[in-house]
Amino acid sequence: MTGTTAVEGHDEIATRLLRSAEQLSFDPATEVDWDTPLDTDLHGASPEWSTLFGTAYWSELSEAQRRELTRQESASVASTGIWFEMILQQMMLRDFYAKDPTDPAFQWALTEIADECRHSIMFARGAAKLGAPAYRPRRAAVELGRAFKTLARGEAAYAAILVAEEVLDVMQRDWMRDERVVPFVRTITNIHVVEESRHMRFARDEVLRRMQATGTLRRHWSAFVIAAAAYFIVTSMVGPQAYAAAGLDVERAVREAEGNEHHRAMLRSSCAGLMEFLGSAGLLTKAARWVYRRANLL
Repeated sequence: MTGTTAVEGHDEIATRLLRSAEQLSFDPATEVDWDTPLDTDLHGASPEWSTLFGTAYWSELSEAQRRELTRQESASVASTGIWFEMILQQMMLRDFYAKDPTDPAFQWALTEIADECRHSIMFARGAAKLGAPAYRPRRAAVELGRAFKTLARGEAAYAAILVAEEVLDVMQRDWMRDERVVPFVRTITNIHVVEESRHMRFARDEVLRRMQATGTLRRHWSAFVIAAAAYFIVTSMVGPQAYAAAGLDVERAVREAEGNEHHRAMLRSSCAGLMEFLGSAGLLTKAARWVYRRANLL
């Protein structure tokens, strides 16, 4: 592939994504039913995606406790999504700073940033409606995220974006089709899945395009950085605070969640396509594989 052809393909993808956004985008302020009171007879997420599903602790919980747990876990995942979407927006703004505004890719970047702003507000309102406190990643993850958003470049930035979006995409596809899940969460996840599919398409193209000029040393370094970002994203999705808010024994919940093979299998399954893509892009090195296994993504 020549450089000219690569650019033309890149512009074509961005143009197609812009047209798709014009035809199918949502306003969460009006699309989501924010006014109907929370139905506590329904879950906040598909039970099978709970970090405790399949454990001895889960079998001891009442149905009401299970529903409350999935609501708190759903809110925790949403809060993690907000955290990473703020990182994503800053990386994209920095990447396109002072570039040609007539370029379709520049215009798509602004479109994606606008989407992420709406998604973050949507997730925040959703978490509040689920009756959750303000969940935040642990301090180490917050500080590492601060460094990552400042230093990450090129394929490392876009592949990390892809990792976060792919993991959420698979689980939310289950939630949006699950009638056991409260309707407003199903609407939120449907909006996110539809609009994030465009973001993932752009991120994949950016990764492949940037990798064309990447040498061996940088490729290995980027692969490790991406895997490390994935580790902190996945391990931040549900923390001890969610178990406390659900009224559970936090120490036991954390212990059983860490050893939950069912949840590990769900994560690995959700990332099968992502791992295949990273492998094809040359970003699944030995060191990266070790980190992904630690995160239960491989």
